[in-house]
Amino acid sequence: MAYEPVIVAKKATVKDRVVHLWLVVGSTHSFPVTYYPRLASASDAALKKVKLRLAGKALRWENLDEDIWIGHAVMGRYPVPSQELAAV
Repeated sequence: MAYEPVIVAKKATVKDRVVHLWLVVGSTHSFPVTYYPRLASASDAALKKVKLRLAGKALRWENLDEDIWIGHAVMGRYPVPSQELAAV
């Protein structure tokens, strides 16, 4: 099993349909909400209700029932679109 670093955020916001993360190591990371189906179809008001959970290791949108691991987002492990799954 490969070692995976624990990536922790200290702040998360959504602006202009882009999630912005401030990591405890001093760097930042951003990604468009279109990478996640539930976020892509959400209103701007719903997207702004993001919370950090699990000591900064996850994002949570209670109103959308969506959880995202910070490490997965930073490492580019986004969900596979359903049309790609159908081709497998």
